[in-house]
Amino acid sequence: MRSDDEGADSVDTRLGLRLAELRAEHGWSLGELADRSGVSRSTLSRAERAEISPTASLLNRLCAVYGRTMSQLLSEVEAEPSPVVRAADQHLWRDHASGFVRRSVSPPHSALRGELVEARLSPGADIAYDRPPVAGLEQHIWVLEGALDVTSQDTGHHLGTGDCLRMRVWGPTRFRCAAPGGVRYLLAVVRP
Repeated sequence: MRSDDEGADSVDTRLGLRLAELRAEHGWSLGELADRSGVSRSTLSRAERAEISPTASLLNRLCAVYGRTMSQLLSEVEAEPSPVVRAADQHLWRDHASGFVRRSVSPPHSALRGELVEARLSPGADIAYDRPPVAGLEQHIWVLEGALDVTSQDTGHHLGTGDCLRMRVWGPTRFRCAAPGGVRYLLAVVRP
């Protein structure tokens, strides 16, 4: 696994460039993207210039607008995909603001529909997504250590170690760490 700061600047720079490319491909101004995503023009501009490291919530909103999963977007700024990705080479992304750490376990490939992600939430972490990155996204959440509260479509689920939740995501979701020592879970994502 990479250290917390190893390559962080270059990933943020490549991510910013990719976000700017996506906006240009759609022919949108910053104002149009702000209207579509609900993110301010200044935040979008700062993210595209890599002046800020985007949060999980911000990336989720942009993924929803562009019809991508977060793994797809992040894989687009990584090196050419390989059929095998060694543990030491699995991309680690951190949202310091929310206490969310995300490790892309699956080798990235934009043509495949499924992917595995290892996720960690620090004690007290609470992340709310106002929309799915792709409507109808199928998620399987398997808690490896700790406890996690997941809310989807106004239905709450408390998951302990070993529990697995399968859901289709159509609206807002919320992930809250429900363990004093944090939670580690595997997220299997299948695009519709």
